Amino acid sequence: MQKISGFAAIIGTPNAGKSTLLNSILGQNISIVTSKPQTTRNKIFGIYTKDNIQIVFVDTPGILDPKYRLQEFMKKEIDSSFAESDIIILVIDAFKYDSGILKSTYEKYRTEFSAHKLFCVLNKIDLLKKEEVLEMIKEVSDQFKFDEIIPVSATKKFNIDDLISTIARYLPESEFYFEPDAVTSQPEKFFVAEIIRQNVLKQFKDEIPFSVYIDVEEFKEREAGKDYIRASIIVERDSQKAIVIGTSGSKIKSLGESSRREIENFLGRKTYLELFVKVRKDWKNDEDFLKKNFNKQGAPVI
Repeated sequence: MQKISGFAAIIGTPNAGKSTLLNSILGQNISIVTSKPQTTRNKIFGIYTKDNIQIVFVDTPGILDPKYRLQEFMKKEIDSSFAESDIIILVIDAFKYDSGILKSTYEKYRTEFSAHKLFCVLNKIDLLKKEEVLEMIKEVSDQFKFDEIIPVSATKKFNIDDLISTIARYLPESEFYFEPDAVTSQPEKFFVAEIIRQNVLKQFKDEIPFSVYIDVEEFKEREAGKDYIRASIIVERDSQKAIVIGTSGSKIKSLGESSRREIENFLGRKTYLELFVKVRKDWKNDEDFLKKNFNKQGAPVI
């Protein structure tokens, strides 16, 4: 049987459900999900392989107008995803559908869209009535040029199989790009940092803003005994450092325990995790810091 393989970029506005969609497709969490916008900072490659089909999904940061240097790096992640993809999947939050925002996004990337097969995925349809979904599909079809419009619920896993089979019909005959058992191309160290960052965002909610960076300074795999991980949580102000540490270290202890459990589940082995908190004032606009920790495309230096 001839193999079919290709790349599909997942783009959309913040909190449209891009990362949830990727996790649902793969059946496991490789892209962090929180209620905070702009949670995803980097391209994350998720690899779906079944039978003779391999689809390499590229999860990207939410579409935005950069207001500081870090967001400029994030925008480059979106832009670079187009060049390497066969299909662009524009994810729309159907529950908060706004034709004006869709039109703005469509016009912004009209050139890139016209050079690719373009899907519109209407996500979160479980929050709508069937008649509302059908009306929305007709409106999108009448106003915009998409090759496919597919309603899904990423959280309920509704219509995910249909989305996968539809994508496969548009991909070329090709050998697989990755081994059949691969789920992502990112190293373990990347996901350790993402797990810690996700727990920071969840535990501290509005107390700690989006601008937190996790620096995994040491990652030692040990044949005997637990793996050793030392990581620093980079914040922008001394007041934020105090919040993360908590009274007598209570908050960072709780953060370390929850992160360690998730890291162990992800790695499948016991881990000793040591966390520190450091202040780097306005690091998201610090050119030297960004150059050191992010490559030219915006991906973290691991």
